[in-house]
Amino acid sequence: MEADHKQLVQLLPLLPVLAELGRTEHVTETAELLGVPQSTVSRALARASAVIGTDLLVRDGRGVRLTPAARTLLPYIEQALAEFQAGLDLVRNESEVVRGRISMSFQHTFGEATLPLLISAFRSRHPGAGFVLSQGARNACLEQLASGEADLALTAPVGTAGRNLESAALYREPLRLVVHHSHQLAGRPTAALADIGNDPFVALEPGYGMRSLTDALFREAGYRPRIAFESQDSHTARGLVSAGLGVSILPPDGDAPGRTVSPETGNLGWVEVPLGSALAYREVGLTWRRRKPGTEPVPVRLFREMVLAEGPRLLAGLVRQRTGR
Repeated sequence: MEADHKQLVQLLPLLPVLAELGRTEHVTETAELLGVPQSTVSRALARASAVIGTDLLVRDGRGVRLTPAARTLLPYIEQALAEFQAGLDLVRNESEVVRGRISMSFQHTFGEATLPLLISAFRSRHPGAGFVLSQGARNACLEQLASGEADLALTAPVGTAGRNLESAALYREPLRLVVHHSHQLAGRPTAALADIGNDPFVALEPGYGMRSLTDALFREAGYRPRIAFESQDSHTARGLVSAGLGVSILPPDGDAPGRTVSPETGNLGWVEVPLGSALAYREVGLTWRRRKPGTEPVPVRLFREMVLAEGPRLLAGLVRQRTGR
C-alpha cells in the first residue's frame, strides 16, 4: 500500500472528530456533541497529529486552539464530509422508490406487453416500487396527466410537447390492414386504402389514438370509410373482423392469422396485410408534466429516466416480434 493511501486510510475514521474539534476548539464539548468519552477525542487528535506529522491543536489557557496547519486542513475535511453526506442522501433518496408509487396512464394496447416490460425492468432494480395503473383512450390518458391524476402517460401518437408537457418517442411500428381470412386482399403482399373503399370499416371510437391515425389515413386517401362498428379496444375490433363483419386498421399483433380456421371455430380468422402509405405507422412514446427542478418525486424521476434511456432497447425485440422484422 502506498504511503499516501495508507495515511488516508488511517485518517478517514478521524475526520468527523477533527471537523467538530475545528468548530468547537474544545475537547470536552466535542466529546459531548459526538456522544463519546473525552479520552476518545484526545486519542483521535493524537493519532491524527502523528499521522500528519504536525500538531493540530495547542493548549491555550484552559482551552485549545487550532494550529495554522489545522486551519489549512479543516476546510478540506469539511468538504470531504459534505460530499460524502450528499452521496449518502442521494442513495437514501433513490432507495425511497421502494416506498413510492408511480401513477401510470396508458392506452389499452400497451397493457399486454409494452408497459409490463418496462415495469419489469424497473422492478428488477427497485423490487418494492409501487405502480397505480389506469388504462383508457389516448385523450383520457393525456387528460389524467394534465390534471395531475397521472405522473406519466404512455400513448400513441406521442403527446404533444408544450408549455406544461414534455414528451419523447420510444419506438415506431407499422399499422396493418386487418381483413377476414377469406377476404380478397388476404393474400396480397400490400394493400392501399382505395382497395377497401366499399368495405364496412371497424373503427375505434373518437378520442382513441388509433381513431386519429385512421382518420388521417383516410383523409390522405381522399374519402370517408363506411363505419360499421366503433369499438373501445383493438381486441374487439379484431374479433369483429375475424367474424367477417368488416375490415380494420390496427397495430400488428404478431400472431396472424388470428385463430385456426375450422368448422368448430365458426369460420373465424383474420389476416394482416401491410399498407402502402407513408402515414401507416404509429409512434409510441412517453409524456410527462413539466415540474420545477427538484419537485418531481424520486420514484417517478427514476422510472422516467430509465424508460427514456433504455426503453427503445428494451422494446426492440417486442417490435420485431410483432412486425416480423
